[in-house]
Amino acid sequence: MHLPIPPQQLKRKLVQENLITPDRFDAYLAEAERKNQSLIDILISEKVADQAYLNNILATSLGVEMANLEARTVDEEVLRMLSEDVARQRQVIIFHKEEDGTLDVAMLDPSDLETIEFLQQHLKAKIRSFLATVDDLNKGFSVYGSRSTGDFKRIIEENIQASLRSQSKTAEEAATELPIVAIVDNLIAYAISLRASDIHLEILEDSTMVRYRIDGILYEIIRIPKTVHSILVARIKILSGLKIDEHYKPQDGRFRYTLVNQMIDVRVSIMPTFYGEKIEMRLLEATQKPLSLEEVGMLPETAAVVLENMKRSYGMTLVCGPTGCGKTTTLYAIMNILNKPNVNIATIEDPIEYNMRYVNQSQINPQAGVTFASGLRALLRQDPNVMMVGEIRDKETADIAVQSALTGHILLSSLHTNDAVTAIPRLFDLEVPPFLVSSVLNMVIAQRLVRRICSVCIYSYDPGVEVKQIIADQIANLGEVAAEVQIPKSFYKGKGCATCGGSGYRGRLGIFEAVNITDIIKKFIAETPFDLEKVRQTSRGEGSETMFEDGLHKVELGLTSIEEVLRVIRE
Repeated sequence: MHLPIPPQQLKRKLVQENLITPDRFDAYLAEAERKNQSLIDILISEKVADQAYLNNILATSLGVEMANLEARTVDEEVLRMLSEDVARQRQVIIFHKEEDGTLDVAMLDPSDLETIEFLQQHLKAKIRSFLATVDDLNKGFSVYGSRSTGDFKRIIEENIQASLRSQSKTAEEAATELPIVAIVDNLIAYAISLRASDIHLEILEDSTMVRYRIDGILYEIIRIPKTVHSILVARIKILSGLKIDEHYKPQDGRFRYTLVNQMIDVRVSIMPTFYGEKIEMRLLEATQKPLSLEEVGMLPETAAVVLENMKRSYGMTLVCGPTGCGKTTTLYAIMNILNKPNVNIATIEDPIEYNMRYVNQSQINPQAGVTFASGLRALLRQDPNVMMVGEIRDKETADIAVQSALTGHILLSSLHTNDAVTAIPRLFDLEVPPFLVSSVLNMVIAQRLVRRICSVCIYSYDPGVEVKQIIADQIANLGEVAAEVQIPKSFYKGKGCATCGGSGYRGRLGIFEAVNITDIIKKFIAETPFDLEKVRQTSRGEGSETMFEDGLHKVELGLTSIEEVLRVIRE
């Protein structure tokens, strides 16, 4: 979040309230500048104060009220007095018109006199500014988007008809003409407005189906005539720098898409299928900051275990789960904690998801001979303190990773396993000897992603006897500690509204299982034969919770629904 008041003003207030010492504030300010992150985000992640408290300090200092759009009704007619492009560019939302004609405007920076003067001139009205959070702005932008479905389909249809009338002789020529350019631009822009993470263009027998993945769930958006599919593929290949005339081999590329003041990295995968080439586009915000452990969804108890482990000077921390469960985001959050001026961090990734300041990031390139194993071997010669390997996939990578963790480095990586403790036999499968696993392994985190209940339309309800019985059966499967686990007293879900597109959910968060590899667990790992159940019960006895239990806590806190927790832990 942008800081709309001078840092020294915020410092005086926090020091007066005995929330921080002057030296500690100066250290956090220097860290924010070094990492190019928001001071507010750093103060929150360091638990100096929460978001609401800091927002109130900022609002009081600026002499304005909080916009708090999640608790207000946004007047759509007033909102549309300003086009969405201008609203996004200026980071403002007009949400109400007062009786005297004054317009109430939510702004990230209510002290931005240039924007206030622009709005007064542009709208010919007096402006009253309110302090907005990013969530406030997102609610306003979602209201813009609520009417865009019809516009999107109309624009796509018009451009399809125009492309079919085109006299271009080749797909390559047609791919550079305005109708096809407009179709691809609108497919990406509409996906961004819906907060989609992926776009799928799938060729069927009679048409092309466009699907978006939003908060982890795939939704069909539109069907396009099959006749334009090859031209769309050619357009995306041109953008991604891929071979247009290659139709029988998989290809991977990427390009950057700019929407107003938002830059999106689009990662492209093209795969030959029975009817033609299928396209998958992953959308990644180019300027996204690394999240804190709390922002990825860790509750304070779990985050405390992770933070304690990060104080160690060497050893291996693994994050486990299936593809697309947020492992890389969690690894970035951990690297963000370790990213200090006296620490050299180096990574080898496939691909580099986010650009992280002061972290030396490398991408694997098998054509050039850069694999996880060879890249990790090269990183060792770069004098690193911390190394992050995107994934341990094979024996060679596992062997070098273990040797690196043994020789005084912190090594972070991911594995594909269903829960935390099964990472141990997975390392055995990769031919890492048990005595080495027990020597280097510090911690294993397993995770899944659940959808977050929309904060605008959330309500409590009674799920009924049947759902409670399913929860009870799931608790019983936990074994000896089942008696300690409680069914939540409160359950929540979203009704569905304009902000969440009727789904009842907006955004995602993780549910976690963090297993601290203590001395007793190290002893069990080195024993022959290895007893997985003994390790699991010991970690439970030492306080680690399963993902299901973590999910139940988040159900009771109103962060997610019981249906979401059951959906992901049963996958």
